[in-house]
Amino acid sequence: MPHPYGLEPSQLSIPIEVVARNGADVDKRARFPQESIESLGAAGLLGLTVSSELGGLGQGPRAFCVAAEELARACASTAMIYVMHTAAVQAISSSKLLADRDAILRAAAKGKHLSTLSLSEKGSRSQFWAPVSKLTAKGDGFVTSAAKSWVTSANFADSYVSSAQAPGAQSPLESTIYLARTAAAEVRPQSAFDGLGLRGNDSSPVALEGLAVSRQDLISEPGKGAETMLGVILPWFAIGTAAMAHGLCRAAVEATAQHLSSTGFEHTGTALRDLPQLRARLAQMSVRTEASRALLGRTLGEMESGSAEAPLFVLSARRAALEGALEVTDLALKACGGAAFSRQATPIERLFRDARAGWVMAPTVDHLDDFIGKALTGLPLF
Repeated sequence: MPHPYGLEPSQLSIPIEVVARNGADVDKRARFPQESIESLGAAGLLGLTVSSELGGLGQGPRAFCVAAEELARACASTAMIYVMHTAAVQAISSSKLLADRDAILRAAAKGKHLSTLSLSEKGSRSQFWAPVSKLTAKGDGFVTSAAKSWVTSANFADSYVSSAQAPGAQSPLESTIYLARTAAAEVRPQSAFDGLGLRGNDSSPVALEGLAVSRQDLISEPGKGAETMLGVILPWFAIGTAAMAHGLCRAAVEATAQHLSSTGFEHTGTALRDLPQLRARLAQMSVRTEASRALLGRTLGEMESGSAEAPLFVLSARRAALEGALEVTDLALKACGGAAFSRQATPIERLFRDARAGWVMAPTVDHLDDFIGKALTGLPLF
């Protein structure tokens, strides 16, 4: 059966063994998956979407979704870091202003540069498209201070793709996207991450305190940041997190099938799979997963064709995948009972927690519902 995304995982050199070997420990210790990220870099996957002219693999959304899904099956924290990095790389690639754009992309292709997104702010919370921080003109450049919230890879990334209102902006939508170098003393991660799921993604609030931003650091034109956020970053982030959710679903289906097939009742000689209600839950998990994967596959086709409906499909695919991950991991917990509740017998408890992160991650499911409803009725998103 053809892969729903149109590309087989075997066509990519994804170091799944390394990622899977460390997944449980990354979650247990809430540690950054350094060895997994290094293995992705060695395989060239940090440059998956970087053009071949700059040393990258020159792949597009289909390969990105395959990679994100396979990584999430093994370690969702690693997948989250990878999705954020790739979305940031796409923003960097789109720039006509960033002076060292090509050098950064070459470094990423060699596995020597990890980037991430730094858009959401304490003042506007999950409305990442509306920064309250501002660029203030200073000499030939700018200076800014911001309270960024939940920056993935905060302590390990080499750069942040960040945002602020342009000088003289009349609304937060008149923003500017710029590159913040994490080596700068003015870039200060605030704390270690201690969350319900995605425990190894090193997400942290970050304080930018009097950070100098030169014109050579700009990714978007001043005041045109929304175009980069909504036209580049959001689509790549949305399909990547949808693929992540599918990876969690597939891992839950596999773990549930294994448990039902290998566990039973000694006193009757029957297996859990002999119980029709448990088989029904597994069937529901599989059908829900494959329906959502098919929608993402359709979405990738719409993106490639440049369809006017592609933005609606992008939003819908993320919405369906996030809800699907909650439903599938909940069914896995019910089907496997105490073995799923425990961390020793199956990975389901970890999958259950990781699946919930997407529901509250901007754009949240509530935002997605509103955006989809506006798109279907002909209203502007903002």
